[in-house]
This record gives sequence, C-alpha cells and structure tokens, in this order.
Amino acid sequence: MSPLIVTLIISLPSMVVSTRTIRIGSRKSQLALVQTYWIQEELQKHYPDRQFDVETMSTQGDKILDVALAKIGDKGLFTKELETAMLQNQVDFAVHSLKDLPTNLPEGLMLGCVTERVNPADALVVNETHQDKQLDTLPEGSVIGTSSLRRLAQLRHHYPHLTFKDVRGNVNTRLSKLDAGEYDAIILAVAGLQRLDMSDRIHQVIPDDISLHAVGQGALGIECRSGDPEILDLLKVLEHTETRDRCYAERAFLRQLEGGCQVPIGVNTKIENNILTLTGMVASLDGKTLIKDTIQGEAAQAEKLGEELALRLRDEGATEILAEIFAQIQR
Repeated sequence: MSPLIVTLIISLPSMVVSTRTIRIGSRKSQLALVQTYWIQEELQKHYPDRQFDVETMSTQGDKILDVALAKIGDKGLFTKELETAMLQNQVDFAVHSLKDLPTNLPEGLMLGCVTERVNPADALVVNETHQDKQLDTLPEGSVIGTSSLRRLAQLRHHYPHLTFKDVRGNVNTRLSKLDAGEYDAIILAVAGLQRLDMSDRIHQVIPDDISLHAVGQGALGIECRSGDPEILDLLKVLEHTETRDRCYAERAFLRQLEGGCQVPIGVNTKIENNILTLTGMVASLDGKTLIKDTIQGEAAQAEKLGEELALRLRDEGATEILAEIFAQIQR
C-alpha cells in the first residue's frame, strides 16, 4: 500500500463532520421565538450542512401573569425550565434576552455567546389620546404601565406627579391594554419593539439621563453546557466582542450588588478606543433616593470595572437602599 493511501486512511476519522442535530431551546412568547429563529437562521447560514431544530417551552414567568414580577421572585423566572432541559440533554443551548439571564448560572451551564446589541434604551408608548405629549408633558396623574422596578424608580424620581401601575403579559397583550385605555402610556424596550417590527409604536426613546437601561438589555445571550466544546465552537460565529465586553461589565456590576432583574439597578455602557465607560445606578422604590456613578478603564478589564463600580456605589449608600428594597418586597 502506498504511503499516500496510508496517510489518507489514518486521516479519515479527523475529517468526519458531525451529523448531530443541534436542539435550540426557547420560550414560547412571540418575541422569544423571533429572537430564537434569528439565531437559528444565522447558524444555518454559517453551517449549511448542519440541522438546527427549535424546542419551545413555557417558563414560570410566562405562566404567572396576575402577580407583580417582584412578588414572585426574580431568580430564573424566565430561564429555569430551559436550564433544566439543557442539564438533562433535552436541548443543546437556549436563547435568552440577556437581561432575563441571572448573573449566577447553575453549575454545568455558562454564557456561551453574546450577540451584537441593538438599541438598549427604554421607549415610551402612548395611548392615542396623548400623541402630542412626551414624558415631561404628560398631565399630572397620567397612568404609566411598567412591570420593571428599575423603570418605576427612575421615572418616579424624575416625574413624581405621574401615577404608575403594574402591567404584565407579552408585548401584544400590553399594547392591547394600553390601546383599550387601561393606561395612558406604557414603557417597553426599544429592542423588543424593533425585533417585532413594531418600531412605529415607539413614541419617545427615553434618554439615559432619565432612565438607565437594564443590564444586558438589547443583547441576546446564549446559555449552554460548559462541558460541550462542539456547541461552544459553533457559537463563536455569533459573538460580538464589544457587546460582550459591555455586557460582562454590566453583569459583574449587578452580580456584585447581588441584585436581580427586579431591583432598581440601571446601567449604561460604551466603548471608544478600547476604553469602556460604565455608568451604574441604584434607586429606592419611591424614587426619592438615587445614587449614580461612572467608571472608565480598559475594555479587557470589563468585569473588574463592573465590580469596582458596584463597590463604589455600596460605599455611597447602595447597600442600605437595597436592604430596604428586599425588606419591602418580602412584606
């Protein structure tokens, strides 16, 4: 047998391409599916010979719609069922709105990829009777719908004359309640409306000096098993380095403050010339006390910067604010 043939035979096993079908986990909501199908399409473009199937399921946060999120508990409200499916090898990875993904993940799971962020700002969406108004011109007592304590605290701080009311459900449900007159306006994420092709409902993009956005808002986070190198390698094509660094800083800030998605903690990040600027905020539920500070440093030190800013805010009074919030939520 010639040396060439022997070499080819020996090399064959390493040339075999995996035929494993990749199973993507997703919530059943319209927005979750839009995001998941986008990930599926992007991966299919890069790996045309692979098969990517979507498996859907409902999470606790999807099922309990008559209780404020803060009263349910915020650890894994929209992720736990998907995480269980991954740990039981029912799905290979799950697509999340990164703002819904807890900063501390179950053992055996990791954040495998962060996609390019779209506009992370909050949006004011108004009832048709207020088309001529902005946040600062809405009449006293106008009813504003939001399920986010972060938005609630910041808007109360700037607009104490407005009335705030909890609103739950998917985006379409919330818009229906708004259009039916239950609210004068509601606050939603710009990113979600854009992904649902509902940009026309954005009446005002709320500036960050009024409302700092949620940690990870506008980015998608792909969670996967830490011991699955094939999946981690596949996901590399979707990673957006700048978004990853910004979100790592934000998540480290939140983790150090031990806050979940239902705590009034807001952030804003940017990277210019490899210098990351992170602004962080903690506010009381009534909006009367709001602490904000900013830190800068090399983007490569993103997580360290987030931790340092959190410790700085703790020294400025955030610890006491958060302790009081947790006590109020438990009552």
